[in-house]
Amino acid sequence: MAERLSLILRTPAQVLDWSLDAGPPSEALVAANPEATITVVDATASDAAATPQRPGWWARFRGASAALPRVAPAAVPAESADLLWSNMLLHHEAEPPQTLRAWRQALKPDGFVMFSTVGPGSLAMLRAVYAAAGWPLPHAPFVDMHDLGDMMVEAGFADPVMDQEVLTLTYADPTRLLEELREWGGNTEPQRLAGLRTPRWRERLLAALRARAGADGRIALELELVYGHAFRAPDRGPQVAAETSVGLDAMKLMLRKSGGRK
Repeated sequence: MAERLSLILRTPAQVLDWSLDAGPPSEALVAANPEATITVVDATASDAAATPQRPGWWARFRGASAALPRVAPAAVPAESADLLWSNMLLHHEAEPPQTLRAWRQALKPDGFVMFSTVGPGSLAMLRAVYAAAGWPLPHAPFVDMHDLGDMMVEAGFADPVMDQEVLTLTYADPTRLLEELREWGGNTEPQRLAGLRTPRWRERLLAALRARAGADGRIALELELVYGHAFRAPDRGPQVAAETSVGLDAMKLMLRKSGGRK
């Protein structure tokens, strides 16, 4: 995403960083837009906290990034941003189309959105391990990038451009693999295993992961990264059908109301 910032010809004055991590925005985003006002959107904030927040006087001792304005999603003003940047958030949203509509509402006419998310090519090995053991999915399903493109058009974006790349991560042991997965986020699949796991279950999972190690002893895990870019499309006017059908009874009623022949 940072590499693509140089492709934007217009200079945004208002930028929304609507990412999974509500910490300081990307250094690349700040460097590419030194004159812009960057607002951090905390996607985990509740509606009750949906009021713009600015840190107190102590923020100046924590660096410039800590002093940026922060806001909950429900408090983002409509048509307020020239650029909306979202890093690794969308696959955590239960209703991606709803999030896309919120993004469009936040953008000014001809505003631009840039986002990254996780595609269905991710964690295939982990899904195979769970399926072989008869367990539910280890994560909620990821949306294919072509379906995301269709969702963007439906949400009111124009000219969406989608692309992806696959990274292969390797781990020396299954414990570190599970630790990193936990750092990425929890399992939001509604049909996930309920309750706490037992030590015996964990050992079974670790053994299954060890069995997936390659000839070099390392366990490989693929991660598909999906990138999306689009402009906010103009508001749609009223849709008029090419043909209109009127029933005979409705036509008679129209004639009577207009004083026509009875």
